[in-house]
Amino acid sequence: MKIGMLWFDNDKQTDLATKIQHAADYYQNKYGLRPNVCYVHPTMTPKSNDGENEEKKEEKVLKAGSVLVRTSKTVLPNHIWIGVNGLNGQPNP
Repeated sequence: MKIGMLWFDNDKQTDLATKIQHAADYYQNKYGLRPNVCYVHPTMTPKSNDGENEEKKEEKVLKAGSVLVRTSKTVLPNHIWIGVNGLNGQPNP
């Protein structure tokens, strides 16, 4: 994803999937395309209780509805960088 929308949500009562769905709905209404990928800070992903380290946690595939969730330390906590991966909504090869 080269271009996206930055969404801020610091509501501690709302889970990440719901935050992403709100951002995706807004994105679709504003731009006319349904986003399929977003980036969040690694600290925003659900904590694992099975003792895995950070590298393994980042390798997991997370989804919020139809939106693929990826982590990036360049995205600030409480922010969601959301958009469409690829040209015209098609995934990059």
